[in-house]
Amino acid sequence: MGHRLTVLAVLLVVWPIQNAGGQTIKLRYGQIPSTIKTVSALQFHLAQRKNFFSREGIDLEMVPIEGGAANMVVALSKGVVDITRTATPYLIQDVLKGSDNVAILGETATPIYSLIVKPEIKNFAALKGKTVGLSLAVDTISISTRKLMAMNGIKEPEFKVKELVGTPARADCLRKGECDAVPLGQPEDFVLMKQGYHRLGVSTDAMANFQFIVSAVRRSWADKNKDALVRYVRALASSFRYMRDPGNRDEVVRLVVETTGSSEDIARQTLSLYFDPDRGVVPKQGEIDVKGFAQVIQVMGEAGELQAPLPLPERFIDLQYLKAAGIQ
Repeated sequence: MGHRLTVLAVLLVVWPIQNAGGQTIKLRYGQIPSTIKTVSALQFHLAQRKNFFSREGIDLEMVPIEGGAANMVVALSKGVVDITRTATPYLIQDVLKGSDNVAILGETATPIYSLIVKPEIKNFAALKGKTVGLSLAVDTISISTRKLMAMNGIKEPEFKVKELVGTPARADCLRKGECDAVPLGQPEDFVLMKQGYHRLGVSTDAMANFQFIVSAVRRSWADKNKDALVRYVRALASSFRYMRDPGNRDEVVRLVVETTGSSEDIARQTLSLYFDPDRGVVPKQGEIDVKGFAQVIQVMGEAGELQAPLPLPERFIDLQYLKAAGIQ
């Protein structure tokens, strides 16, 4: 009897949870093509590798959405995807225009973007008259880079801006010599530094705490699919916990190498940057930093992207799925 109970317990752990019809639940997740092979998408690769989604009875289909970050919330509103990755400024603007989209899980809290410059540029003063490749003006990448440069005495119109969405596009601009400086995420910043480019500063020098990337859904769809979303949240929570466990570092390093194509040395430098000490880049379990979300609203107001009175973060967040999963 005891043996049968043990076997049953094992089966319950590894067997996918299914819906009432006996089928796994398929969810379509909108992903920015340029980020699929970056560290910021690592939790999804890990969740697939470790069967965290299948354990929850979720079949997650990654749907690339072309045309930049602003198109993610558009695809969500049109029902092209069920869940989407989006940077918080785009979600905020979208909701203020009348959509019923809402954030349900935090993917990247406070990212670290390095301001990488050509080898001959040694300081911020040398950026006067130069071309800086930024994302769209509303993006926190652009806002934090402008703040970083202003902190060091460089303000527009002392430099020219070239709008480029995605770290790969900005890295390519720098390599081609069409940009003199660009903000880059990991591992691209480490790769270029190994090639002789310099880092002048990092985004967290200017913005130390904010909520950058979230999973968003349509409220109307979410109300009818609560169980599926709680399972989705639990799967990613497992992935974040696994990623953050120091005992899993070697395995996570190997996955970074496989996913991004970077060297093992750069993969270790990236994870060390995030976790040694913990700089709040990766959420503990997918929680949403409400204060960090409020910070995004504040800096958007300061940058002229939002008008007073500024909205409260609760307008853009629904924590019920995190709470149902025992996370927040």
